[in-house]
Amino acid sequence: MKATILRSLQGPNRPIVHLPVIVLACYVFAAVAAPLLAPQNPYDPLQIFAWEASSPPGAQSSGGYLYLLGTDGLGRDILSAILYGLRISLVVSISSVAIAAVVGLTAGVTAAYAGGWADIALMRLVDLQLSLPTLLVALVAIVTLGPGIDRIVLALVIAQWATYARVTRAAARSEVSKPYMDAARLLRLPFRRILLRHLLPNSIAPAITLLPIDIGHAVALEATLSFLGLGVPIDRPSLGTTVANGFEYLMTGQYWISLFPGLALFGLIASINLVGEGLRRRLDPRSRQL
Repeated sequence: MKATILRSLQGPNRPIVHLPVIVLACYVFAAVAAPLLAPQNPYDPLQIFAWEASSPPGAQSSGGYLYLLGTDGLGRDILSAILYGLRISLVVSISSVAIAAVVGLTAGVTAAYAGGWADIALMRLVDLQLSLPTLLVALVAIVTLGPGIDRIVLALVIAQWATYARVTRAAARSEVSKPYMDAARLLRLPFRRILLRHLLPNSIAPAITLLPIDIGHAVALEATLSFLGLGVPIDRPSLGTTVANGFEYLMTGQYWISLFPGLALFGLIASINLVGEGLRRRLDPRSRQL
C-alpha cells in the first residue's frame, strides 16, 4: 500500500516525494521557531490562565490572543503545546535513533571482525531482543529506568540498537574476508583503526537506510509511552502527553484537547515515514524493484 501511494505521488524523475518533504520541513521549522510562533509559552505559569481551562477553539484569551485550537485541562493553549511538543518529540526521536545507530554499528562491526564467542554471544542477544515487540522492550526499559526525557531516550536506544547491530554485522561479515582487510591485518594496523577506517565505512550503507524510518518509529514509541504516563512527565507538553491529557475529557465533548495533538502526531509520523521510504528507495537500488 505504501509503495502504491509513493508511485502515485512521485513522477518519473522524482524519487523523493515532494509533498511529504515540504510537510516535514514545516514541522521542523515549527519546532525550531516555536518560541516565535507560539502565542503562549506552556512552560511559563504566568502565561497560563487556569480559569480558561478547556476553552473551545476560537475562544478569546485574557492575554489578548485567540485560542485557535482551544485550551487543555490546565489552561494551556493547544496550539502552543503542539509547537513546543514537536520539539520534544523530534529531539527525543532523533537523539535516540542516532545513539542507537552508533551503538548498533559499533557492536555489529566488532562482532563481525572479532568472530568466535563474541560474535555468537552478541547475535544471541540480538536474536533474543528482536524476538520481542519493540514496544514491550521500551516499556520494560522505561519502567526500570523511571520517567524523564533523558530516560526515555535511553529506553528507546535499548529498544532500537539491535536492528542496527544485526544489519551492520551482516554487511561487515561479507567485508572481513576481502583483500583490503587482509592487507590491513598484514600491516598490523591497530584494531580500532581497522574497524573505524576500513570496516565500518564499507558496512554502514544498509544501516543508513533505516535511520529515517526509525525516527518515525521513535516518535510513535515516545508518544505511546508518554500517553501511558511512562515517558515525558505530564507537565511537559509533548504530543503524547497532550493527547493523554485530553483523553479523560473526550466523554464530556471536549474533543479538541486530544484531537488536534493527535492529528499533528499523525502528520509528523506519516511525513517522516514517507520521506524515509523515498530516501530508502533512492539509496537502495534493490528497493526500486519492489
